[in-house]
Amino acid sequence: MTVTIAKWTLDQYHQMIEAGILIGQSVELLNGEIIEVSPEGPEHAQLSTDGADYLRELLGQDALIRDAKPITLPNSNSEPEPDIAIVQPLRDRYRTHHPYPEHIFWLIEYASSSLAKDLDAKRKAYARAEIIEYWVVNLKQRQLTVLREPSQGDYQSEITVNGEMLYPVAFPSVAVAVNRLLNG
Repeated sequence: MTVTIAKWTLDQYHQMIEAGILIGQSVELLNGEIIEVSPEGPEHAQLSTDGADYLRELLGQDALIRDAKPITLPNSNSEPEPDIAIVQPLRDRYRTHHPYPEHIFWLIEYASSSLAKDLDAKRKAYARAEIIEYWVVNLKQRQLTVLREPSQGDYQSEITVNGEMLYPVAFPSVAVAVNRLLNG
């Protein structure tokens, strides 16, 4: 017997939210599936907050830093909530819809228990949406995986660093200290 998983569209997901069906549940829509989000431990919560604050200092008014807020990926029926989304500063537009891929400079996930999901399902969803850059902070190994060059549903460039300076594709003159993201 084959088990078929029901897939949900963005519209259906939004209808569930509006109807209150998902109240009190920590979930996100990923590739048409409603996925339970792992609870954040104290380290994850504080380091992602520190990372977002650091990026606000670095980027100033050139970007809007959104912490654990949804983004909308229409081509994959996904509305994940990355730990940090660095997006175009279009505050008025985000009152009517979450940032779309064309508004996103890069995304960052902090991962401990969610590492496999972040490096597989989320990686592929972000690559299919052509998010130009995606960083995953591995809290257990204290290293950062940098994914770039989305093509054919995956990232073609992957490097792992743990202490260097990085220069985001969208902001090539901005030096990001990896240690600040890994250790606060």
